[in-house]
Amino acid sequence: MSQSNPKGITVYCASSTHAGERLMATARHLGELIARSGHPVITGAGNMGLMAAVNDGAIAAGGTTIGVIPRFMVERGWHHSGLTRLEVVDDMHRRKEMMASLAMGVIALPGGFGTLEELLEIITWRQLGLYSGNIVILSVDGYYDRLLDMFEHGVSSGIINRDHASALFTVATTPEEAVKQALAEPSPFNLSPKF
Repeated sequence: MSQSNPKGITVYCASSTHAGERLMATARHLGELIARSGHPVITGAGNMGLMAAVNDGAIAAGGTTIGVIPRFMVERGWHHSGLTRLEVVDDMHRRKEMMASLAMGVIALPGGFGTLEELLEIITWRQLGLYSGNIVILSVDGYYDRLLDMFEHGVSSGIINRDHASALFTVATTPEEAVKQALAEPSPFNLSPKF
């Protein structure tokens, strides 16, 4: 993409309406910060929860918002109606592929099963050389601590390569840290012959 049409930052996060106000405020602030960076915000285009809050923050800051959503979700009215661009795709697999292809970096806010699945898949894609951007886990109030403990357990068990675990993603605790890490020059990652 040209500088006038820069790659964006994809945000994975909950669409649950039960996220507390602190998380909602964090999501809005993250959207604002990405918008102020001059990069588009890319989400799954949902109109509820943290996903809507990220987009609302970016819109309020005058940013560009790109939503990627499967057709069946649009038919159910689950899409955000105020986005700069709405990409309607055939299925969830195409949604994730497009969200990754548009992104120079990925940030995972707290989320449920879908967010966890997206996060683990993009980490795997980076490990396999299918995605080369930065991946940032934004662990608000320690939300991802147990997942990070699980990764460390995998390392100590010999299942996860320690070098991979330290090179595939970074961890942030504030939106400011997350955006800075997402925008940093990505470090090259080469899959070693021995996992």
